[in-house]
Parts: sequence; C-alpha cells; structure tokens
Amino acid sequence: MSAKNGGGPGMQQTDFERLIEGLRDARAYPHAAGRIEAIETHISQILLAGDFAYKLKKPVNLGFLDFTTLERRKFFCDEEIRLNRRLAPALYLGVEPITGRLTQPRVGGAGEPLEFAVKMRRFPQDALLSRRPLTAELVDRIAERVAAFHDRIPVAPSDSGYGSPPAVLGPMLDNFTHIRPCLTGRDRARIEDLAAWTRTQATALAPHIDRRRETGHIRECHGDMHRGNIAIVDDEVVIFDGIEFNPGLRWIDTVSEVAFLIMDLEESGYPVLARRFLNRYLQIRGDYDGLPLLDLYKVYRAMVRAKVIAIRLGQDHLGADEATTDGRELARYLALAEGYTTPRTPVLILTHGLSGSGKSSLAAALLEHLDGVQIRSDVERKRLFGLSADADSAAAVGNIYTDGASTRTYQRLLEQARQILIAGHHALVDAAFMRQAQRGPFRELAVQLGCRCRILSVQAPESVLYQRLADRRRAGRDASEADGRVLAAQLATREPLTVAERTLSIEVDTTQAVDLSDLCVRITV
Repeated sequence: MSAKNGGGPGMQQTDFERLIEGLRDARAYPHAAGRIEAIETHISQILLAGDFAYKLKKPVNLGFLDFTTLERRKFFCDEEIRLNRRLAPALYLGVEPITGRLTQPRVGGAGEPLEFAVKMRRFPQDALLSRRPLTAELVDRIAERVAAFHDRIPVAPSDSGYGSPPAVLGPMLDNFTHIRPCLTGRDRARIEDLAAWTRTQATALAPHIDRRRETGHIRECHGDMHRGNIAIVDDEVVIFDGIEFNPGLRWIDTVSEVAFLIMDLEESGYPVLARRFLNRYLQIRGDYDGLPLLDLYKVYRAMVRAKVIAIRLGQDHLGADEATTDGRELARYLALAEGYTTPRTPVLILTHGLSGSGKSSLAAALLEHLDGVQIRSDVERKRLFGLSADADSAAAVGNIYTDGASTRTYQRLLEQARQILIAGHHALVDAAFMRQAQRGPFRELAVQLGCRCRILSVQAPESVLYQRLADRRRAGRDASEADGRVLAAQLATREPLTVAERTLSIEVDTTQAVDLSDLCVRITV
C-alpha cells in the first residue's frame, strides 16, 4: 500500500528515508551508539543505538492510522509514552526531538524539530517471548500481569460509542477489505466465508456485546498483545508497543485483548499453554461472561495478523521470496480462523469427591488434554465475598461457609458453566457436589443445552484425605481452606450418587497413576 501525504507542508516519504539514512550515523546521537541497527515495520522505523532504541513514525496514512503531519506524529509519540508506561514504565523513557538537517540529523539537539522519536531502553531481542521457549510458570505470570492490568485501567464512558456492536464489527470487516485484493480463486472464497461468519456471529451476539459495554468491560486496553510485544527483562514480564494511533483499537472489550494472545499462542504451537493462560486469567478476574465472544474475537485477531501481511504484500519493494513467504503465512492465518468457526460439542464435567481427594489437581491436569475451562467452588465462594483466591476467609464480612453461602456458590458455578458451554468449551466444575440438590441443576443444564454430562467420582482412602488436607494447610498455597473438621462433616452428611447419576459417573482413584488420555476419551465419547 502506498503512503498518502497529508496535503500540506510536511515530511515526504523520500525525505523520511533520507532522515533514516542520516540516523544510521553514530554521530547523530548524544551518547555512545556503536553500530546502528534498523528495524522496519509497516508504520515505523526503529533505530537501535547503544543502550537505547528510537522509534520514528512513518509519514503515512493507512486508513486506520494517519501520521501524515509532524504535529500528528508528535502527538502519537506522546500517546505512546503515556499508554506504554502503564505496563513497561522502565522501558519508555520519553519523546526526543530530531533536529539538524535530513542528511545530518541530531537526536535531542537544539533548533527546529525535523521529526520526533520515542526513546526506549534497549533490551536483547532474545528476551522477546516470540524468540524463547514458553513455560507454564511464565504463562501464569503473564496471565496474572494482564489480569491485574485489566482490573485497573479506565472503563469507557457510556456515551463514548466504544464497544458498541457497530464499533466492534467495523474493524472486523475492515480487515477483510485489506485482505481481499491479495487473494484469488479458492482463497478469495474462503475470505468471503469468514466475512459472512463474522457478520452472522456479530449480529447474533449483538445483545451480549451491548451488555458487555453496559457492564464496564470496554476499557483502555493495550490493543496489540501478542508474544512479539512481550519480553522478559530483568526477570520481569514487560508488555510493550500498545496501540496509540487509533483509540478505537484500544478502547475494546478485555476479552478481545485476551483473544489476541490466545490466538497467537495457538498459532505458534502452544495450545496447552493457551488454555492455561485463559484459565489462570479467568480464575483471577472471574470474567466467564466474556467466553461466548471469544471465538468471534479470535477470528478477528487472526484476521488482524492477516491484514498486516496483506499490507506488506501490497508494498512495491517486496521481493519474490518475501512475497511467497508472506503468502504462505497469510494462508496459515486463514486456516487458523476457519478452525475457530467450526462448531464444537462440549461436555459438562462435574467432580464429585471429599475434600483432599484430588479434584482440583485432576481437573487442572485434564486441561492439558481437553479444550476446557475449570471453575472452582473454593475460588468462586471467596469471590462472592470480595476475597481473592489466596485470601483467608477470616477477612470476609460474615461466614462464607454457611448453607446460604454454599447455595449462592453453586448458583454462581451454574451460571458460569452455562457461559462456558455456550462458548463451546468443556466445562470442568470443580466442587465437592456432596448433595443431590447441588448436582441436579447441572444435569438439567446439560439437558437444556443438549450436551453430555459426566461425573468424575474422585476417590482416595480416608487416611490419605486427612494427610493431604494437613499438608495443604501447612503449605498455604491453595484456595481451599478445608481441614479435618470439614472432612469429618462431609463424611457424615454426604449423599451418594443416585442410580441415574452412576450411569454418568467415572471413578478415579487419585492414589494411582491416572491415564489422562484414556480418561479424556471416556469423558468425551
């Protein structure tokens, strides 16, 4: 795509290229710069000089952004600093004027600015998540960072228009507009199918999208959260390069932001860690209401990636080999998006067992094999009383373990299970389910939604249960506060599975090695 000039005096593309060439000279910098390295994207030039990186915005208008005047580029440099200091305060140092002449520029020099640059602390490129192996522990840390960020950022004003169904659908359709010219034949038909699916889903989900806006889920997010914009610097999770150039692309539903990173992890061959990220994030924030929108946003995010590739394919200077590589990458994102449109048949999975039987550990292990979402009664009970998962219930106002509190907890789990199943995920409801009255509504939910229900009857000898609870309480690292007294009460009052429930039941002895692959087959067939 060619750049369009803003129509008045300003930096032309050829002038900009001369300036970048001048900035490749170490003498342009007020500090030791060494060998200058340049990184180019479709909207910016980044110059790596010594301990710092300088990011300049190209004088382009791509429709979804307009950098065609110096005034606009300065404004968006300032916005980039403001927005990215929220998640990477040590990385974003300020905005530097570039003065002098195009062929002999000076960073931070005196005189009339030719241009402006965002000054950043430089870090090794192998710190990027896109260049290093991922671990479960690291994904948990990222989920916790993102969840905390989403909790504290501003909510869109109700009259802003952000997050409305038209505001959600517009950028989705814009992606297809950019991609269409790059495709022919069967690939063009695939794009039209994806566009039709997007319109249909967005229309069907419009009431849900509106409700999300009304309930405060449209926030000033990062907007471009994927592995390439996350680094581990000094052992800290640093999320950088958020969207500054278009407020409509960052004032979005938090689930849209989550969808981008999940899509990126799945595309990169990390489906298990993608599920882990989603589950950890949801456990912290409790936003299961966003799940019915997740596939719509995952398709959108896959098409955002495809659009960036399409823009690159439209550039005149692209070589034949690069065009071939980009074409294959574009086709890969089309296939990924198509996978998200395929209907799934979810299963409602209930755990049933005494405290200490290993229900939560089993449910978490199953997530490595099932596209499921785990919801825990211990976590949701505390959430109902305004407590975090690891908080002591003594901090709550009132007793959180009364019969009334239990009834509210199971009702919350039922509502969350409905959202998970509607979204097409297996719902793993991790609770004791000691009473028939607790199990019955969930079985009815499965009938209403036309999905199967399975009950995992998790068992271990009483002596093992008491020992596990004592060990867990000493460790103090679990949301559950059950102890020997709780277990004794459960043993005295538990109601066995009915004949009908036993037909849905799979017994699991957690003192023995569990073949999770075999168990998953038994659950889903």
